Formats: sequence, C-alpha cells, structure tokens
Amino acid sequence: MATMTLSAADQVRRRGLRQMRLVAVSLLVLAAVIYVVTLHRDGGWGYVNAAAEAAMVGALADWFAVTALFRHPLGLPIPHTAIVPTRKDMLAESLEQFVTENFLSEEVVTEKMKSADVSRRAGEWLAAGNHAERIVAEGARTIGAALPKLGDEDVTAFVRGSLLPRFVQEPLSPIAGHFLESVVDDGAHHALFDLLMIEAYDWLSDNRELLADVVGPRAPRWSPMWVDRLVVDRIHREALAWLADVRDTQDHAARKAVDRLLRKLAVDLQNDPDTMARFEAFKARMLTHPDMGSSLTAVWDSLRTALIDSIQDPASTLRVRGVKVIQDLGGRLQDDDVLRAKVDTRAAEAVSYVIRTYGTEIVSVISDTISRWDGREASARIELHVGRDLQFIRINGTVVGALVGLVIHTVTQLL
Repeated sequence: MATMTLSAADQVRRRGLRQMRLVAVSLLVLAAVIYVVTLHRDGGWGYVNAAAEAAMVGALADWFAVTALFRHPLGLPIPHTAIVPTRKDMLAESLEQFVTENFLSEEVVTEKMKSADVSRRAGEWLAAGNHAERIVAEGARTIGAALPKLGDEDVTAFVRGSLLPRFVQEPLSPIAGHFLESVVDDGAHHALFDLLMIEAYDWLSDNRELLADVVGPRAPRWSPMWVDRLVVDRIHREALAWLADVRDTQDHAARKAVDRLLRKLAVDLQNDPDTMARFEAFKARMLTHPDMGSSLTAVWDSLRTALIDSIQDPASTLRVRGVKVIQDLGGRLQDDDVLRAKVDTRAAEAVSYVIRTYGTEIVSVISDTISRWDGREASARIELHVGRDLQFIRINGTVVGALVGLVIHTVTQLL
C-alpha cells in the first residue's frame, strides 16, 4: 500500500482488508491442496478433484480481476491492468459526473428537501432541551467578539462613504409616506400625541409669566395693567382648559384634525411632487450636515456598548428574550402548518439556488482532490475503502468455480 497517513477508521479498514485477503488466499490454498491430494484418484475422488481444479481456476481468475484494478498482477505490465492508478483522472471525472447527474440535480435535492420535513425537525430540535440557550450563547459569544473589532473610524468611514450618500440618492419620501400612513391607520401616533398634550399642559401651567411676556406687549397702550393681567389670566385659563380637554377626550376635534393632517401628509409624500421634492431637499440637508456622520457614529458607539453589556450577561433581558423567541419559533414550526410549508419551500429554493449556482464547484472537489494524489496513493485509498468487499468476489469465484467444475465433470461422466 502506498505510504500515506491513516486515520483510526482507515486502520480498521486496513485490518478488515487483510483479514478478507487471508480468507480468499486460504480458500485458494485449500483448493490447491485438495487438488493435489485427489489427483489421479478414482471413484468419487475424481469429482472432488474436478471441483478443486475449477475452484483454483475461478480463484485465480477473480484474483487477477480484482488485483488488476489497483496494480499490475505480479508486477507484470499486462495491458488494461492497474486501472485505478493509470486512469485515476478519468475515473474522477466520471465519478464527478455521476454525482452531479444523480445526487446534485435540482430535482433530486428539491424532492429530498420536501420529503425530509426539515422545518418540523428543526422546530423539535429548537424547542427541546437547552438548544435555544446554546444558540443564544454561541451567538452572543460571536457577536461579543466581533463588535469590539468594529472601530469608530471604520464605522465613520462606512457611514460617510457609503451609508449617507446612498440615502441621499435614494428617494425616501414614498417610504416615509407609506410608513406614516400605516402609523395613522393603526393609531400608533396617539400615544405620542398624548405625551405632547401632557407635556404642553404641564409646561403652560408652570410658565404663566412667559405667556404674560408674550401677550403683554401686544395690549393697547391705553389699557390699564390690571386689565392686562386679567386678560392674560383668562387666556392662560382657557388655554389650559383647552389642552386638558384635548388631553382627556380621545375623540376631540383637535385630535381628528391632527389625524386628517397626518393622513394628508402621508398621501402627499407618496403622490404630490411638490411635497416629495421638499421632503427630499430636507432629507438631503439633514444627511449632508457636517455633524451627521459623527452623530451617527456616537449613536453606534452607545448602541455597541449597550449590546456588549447585554450579551455578556446571561440573565440580561436581551438574551432571555432571545431564548424565548427561539423556543417559540420551534413550537410554531411544529404546530403551524402554513409557516412550516413556507419554511420548507424557502429552504428548498435556497438549496436549489446553491446547487444551480455552485453545484459544479462543489462537485469539483472530487476531481481536484484525486488529481492531487499520485497513482499509487489514489489506488491505495480507493482499495482501502472497497477492497474488503472486493475480496468476496475472489471467495465467490472460488466457491462458484468449484460448483461449476463439479457440474461439468458430472455431465461429462454422464455423457
């Protein structure tokens, strides 16, 4: 066997190959011994002798056939022997073509993916044991190692060189309009409006004098100061009452007016050229401001620090929530037929894309690997894996040869 590094599994294969070779050779030797012992003997021994003779022929013929695959029998350069070492590249290409046509075709892989029920199995695995915790822990470890390597200079360069210019060029008004329309339809802005009303009421309550400073100079010069104070007090009370009414009344006319205003703005952002142009101009001014890049970098730095602190704490809300989300996903993959069908379809499409795009490169590993072997190494490796089973050809040849020889001798004697 060619000199090469053998793994533990290869060592086991080599021992099995040697054992089966010994069995095949032993049968050949046994047939030869029987042939010699029964030679020129009469009676029933003639049948035995004929069977032994045919057994030797069968054993030698099949030994030649098996040996010719991997080397020249007895070292003789007989034509069409040592097939593997002399034609390994052609065999590798044939094997590569066989695998491509029968195993890595889109139809075969897609059908296998559909029948494998991948999503259900994945759901069972995610929901069982501590698999979700392990996934989150490994993800946290990976992210925790990667985040510190993203320096502020790299983030700033990416933001200023790629992110902001892309946003400046990309029309965002339709997206903003669609988002605003969804917010208004869902009433998600009501909580923000409530907060504004509460803050406005509290601010006006604490800043009566500021209101007097604004309204007082607009009073007529002939108006007495006590009258001005009464007017300011009345305006202050009415304004507070109106803010309280808007704050506490969910179907107030002012709230409906704000809804109509926001809904119209959402429609204009998607359809009105003037509104869209003004929005894009405002967006460009904001994104090209000199401080925008550094501001986004500062935000990223704060977010990165918070993320690192959260993912490093096993009891953090982020990690606990991540585990819960993965476990819930596992449960849904087991119970939700619609979701499972979608996942299986997307998985099959992804695998098909990989096969369609990279199948040739994947299978080329076979020919590339075998081409790096020399002839003897290729022969030794292949024989190591299939040689033990090939010895059964020799064993069967010995047995079948003996039976055929016995039958031929019997027929001859009968004739």
